[in-house]
Amino acid sequence: MNASSFQIVADYDDLLVVDKAPGISFHDEDGVQGLCSSVADALGVRVYPVHRLDKVTSGLLLLPKTPALARELTEQFSARQVEKFYIALSGQKPQKKQGKIIGDMGKARAGAWKLTQGRENPAVTQFFSHTLMPGVRAFIVRPLTGKTHQIRVALKSISAPIAGDDLYAGKAARDFDRTYLHAYGVRFSYKGERLAIIRPPQTGELFVSETMRDLLEEEWAYPWDLPWPGR
Repeated sequence: MNASSFQIVADYDDLLVVDKAPGISFHDEDGVQGLCSSVADALGVRVYPVHRLDKVTSGLLLLPKTPALARELTEQFSARQVEKFYIALSGQKPQKKQGKIIGDMGKARAGAWKLTQGRENPAVTQFFSHTLMPGVRAFIVRPLTGKTHQIRVALKSISAPIAGDDLYAGKAARDFDRTYLHAYGVRFSYKGERLAIIRPPQTGELFVSETMRDLLEEEWAYPWDLPWPGR
């Protein structure tokens, strides 16, 4: 694996911010290099994982270069002080166009998860949506928790599974050229400042369309300023 598995978005003394390509595992898997190993080989620098993305998901990852910054960022993630924003597309009409999705998550079949009615340790997800084109709806999503498959499960729970997601969209996933989920923005504390980074999706026919670009530039350019439901 080489640098085609990621693109550098920002490079600081003790922090690397990359855009992970879809289809790339975060950790080494079945003898195939994951993202961290690929970064280390391509750049000759060791990085320390503090959060991750699903294999099918593209987008922003923070990769500290020092144990000290790794500890600091881990504390921010644990305290929910890191704001994360995702872009997703669905080929299905959602039950509601915006709002908050709350529920405990339980294991389902074949490695999938499902949203339940419980509230003991719930996943909390805020979202807005917008028609991208006939038959395709775009979502901007702000997860307030960090559960496995959280956004994929949340959107499926409102009848809008992510386009191209084999695990949650079923046969309809075959109609799309990738899983349309992208880690679009992140805001966190770094060296005494609140640092915000945005990275539009770079792959996927629908993601790189002019319609998508216009939506991001005109409506969702500053996701932290949106009037998030139930904020």
